[in-house]
Amino acid sequence: MLYFSVTEIAQKWNVSERSVRNYCAQGRVPGAFITGKTWNVPENAEKPERTNKKKKQPITLLGILREQKASQYTGGIYHKTQIDLTYNSNRMEGSCLTHEQTRYIFETNTIGMGNEAINVDDVIETANHFRCVDMIINDAKAALTEKFIKELHLILKNGTSNSRKDRFAVGEYKKLPNEVGGVNTALPEEVADRMKALLAEYNAKKEKSFADILDFHVKLERIHPFQDGNGRVGRLIMFKECLKYDIVPFIIEDSLKMFYYRGLKEWDKEKGYLTDMCMAAQDKYKAYLNYFGIEYNHGKAEHYE
Repeated sequence: MLYFSVTEIAQKWNVSERSVRNYCAQGRVPGAFITGKTWNVPENAEKPERTNKKKKQPITLLGILREQKASQYTGGIYHKTQIDLTYNSNRMEGSCLTHEQTRYIFETNTIGMGNEAINVDDVIETANHFRCVDMIINDAKAALTEKFIKELHLILKNGTSNSRKDRFAVGEYKKLPNEVGGVNTALPEEVADRMKALLAEYNAKKEKSFADILDFHVKLERIHPFQDGNGRVGRLIMFKECLKYDIVPFIIEDSLKMFYYRGLKEWDKEKGYLTDMCMAAQDKYKAYLNYFGIEYNHGKAEHYE
């Protein structure tokens, strides 16, 4: 079968190239697939029918992520999000897997690393993180609770070497004191009460802003409720809450981790460090949405004074 480019199909259907990309990204062109950044459209593909405007519902990013997840659609924003979020968040915590290896595991469900020695936990946590991303997409609208947060941790760490250690409580709060970046965190006996107080404060606000989500993240990381995996759980929660409140989500890249850590550390003195870095990450995700022709809320994230 012959395949046409987006430009050729746009001319054939008498629509814009962006419309063609949008149709493809939403899975409305059977047989279309993406190679690199180029869509390939079957020569006999028919232009999708326009839906009745009265029946048409706003297509949100969350809706598209759910549709593409359910249909196992490859090459779209769900595919991109799974790989980039998993690679960067795990890499920040010491995973040695490359972006290409992460992509390979997601796309083939196999390892195939050749003669290279790899850490089994890195592979397990990569596969587990894919499941965590599915969970935050499925349950994006759910209330943020202790049960939900513990479930994320259980999925992330299940089957790892740490999960076999008595002192490491998978899916439960930490048993031993820990620190992050040389800073003391909540003691094990303090965690439950502090988590309840943090969630009560956060959930008391009916609508959450970009600033509220960042503030919750900083406070969660300072409690550091789990023995390990706190950063990844916290970043997954930020992505979930952005989806819930129609805020463009963001992926903190491994290359920005030192700026991220500085932002967490200096939050009380200067909130702009973390806010600006996350807004820059948000702009990069917006570029992905623009490429896939996905509309999003253009409201600006607010700055703290």
